[in-house]
Amino acid sequence: MTTNKLLSPLIQKVADYNDPEVVRNLNLYPYFRPIESDQAAEVIIEGKKVLMFGSNSYLGLTSHPKVKEGAIAAIRKYGTGCGGSRFLNGTLDIHIECEAKIAKFVGKEGALLFATGMQANLGGISSLATGRDDVVLLDKFDHASILDGARLGMGRVSRFQHNDLASLEALLAACKPERNKLIVVDGVFSMHGDIAPLPGIIDLAEKYGAAVMVDDAHGIGVLGDHGRGTCNHFGVTDRVDVIMGTFSKSLATVGGFLAGDAAMIDYLKHTSRALIFSASIAPANVGAVMAALDIIEAQPELIRQLWDNTARMRTGLLSMGYTFLGNPETPILPVFIGDDLICFNMCKSLQENGIFVNPVVSPAIEHGHALLRISLMATQTFAQIDRALEQMSIVGKKLGVIAG
Repeated sequence: MTTNKLLSPLIQKVADYNDPEVVRNLNLYPYFRPIESDQAAEVIIEGKKVLMFGSNSYLGLTSHPKVKEGAIAAIRKYGTGCGGSRFLNGTLDIHIECEAKIAKFVGKEGALLFATGMQANLGGISSLATGRDDVVLLDKFDHASILDGARLGMGRVSRFQHNDLASLEALLAACKPERNKLIVVDGVFSMHGDIAPLPGIIDLAEKYGAAVMVDDAHGIGVLGDHGRGTCNHFGVTDRVDVIMGTFSKSLATVGGFLAGDAAMIDYLKHTSRALIFSASIAPANVGAVMAALDIIEAQPELIRQLWDNTARMRTGLLSMGYTFLGNPETPILPVFIGDDLICFNMCKSLQENGIFVNPVVSPAIEHGHALLRISLMATQTFAQIDRALEQMSIVGKKLGVIAG
């Protein structure tokens, strides 16, 4: 940790902008901003109304009355916790009901609930790559929880260039045929908003005898028929071995799951340390998830509105002269800023003018590629989007990010 004695507060290397003390001294610290209301399209920060364009609640269900009632009804029946792990005393009938509901939703034989999405990846990947000769192949842009899960296993970790099938094939071809191989990718990449080329990845997996796991945290509720996710979007659900998802995005609460064939799920039940040695997911979260799934099934217009909102924001930003980092294909729009300090300034200025966005700077992203991560919600109105675009224009011109 850097201490005050080691800092030169007025003269810092650009790389030090990831040091919280440096950013605080510049009065630009953009993290842990306390929100005083629910996670809706409009939130309250420091007593002021701010439009939320940084949430992963893509369908805006965290405030939906039926989701709230689902959580409350579960608390009334089961209490606030389970008093143990799923492996021993912590399995409730509502857990089993929810697992069946999720499995059906994503098109797999079975599912297994975890207390968080992070735990699902840690527990799933580390349990599937247990041999020293196993190989786990990851996209370089995979989520941190995927990398951590791979490192927890005993196998060797190899990383291929982002969405690069030739790079993946080179790694597969270099593996000894007898080795177990697991490819793990995000369905939708959380920072860049682009989609993994699953059909090509699966073709290579089948050619070289590898298994495929898809982290669909940002695809569930967004892509596919009724939001069934990236695998459904490409029509490859039956060719994917494991689907992982979280409840903290479109499903409006906290938790995660792994879905696969019945034998796979049974194996994970008895080998996943993140499941066996962790307390069960709380009843309220399970009740909220089941209510959210019912809403998604019954109201596909929410997803259509999400995409309409995305198109409006995307078109507006491009017309002003903003560019995106990469090729976003989802409601995640990575607006390229470049300089870390300008990115922090934009974030602060936008919030002061009623717009909440997320800054992404080095080392989370390559130095010189700082971006504002803007994400859309189904519950935002066109008027709110237009107000955000107006402020993006004013602030962007003021800071020289776009021509003005």
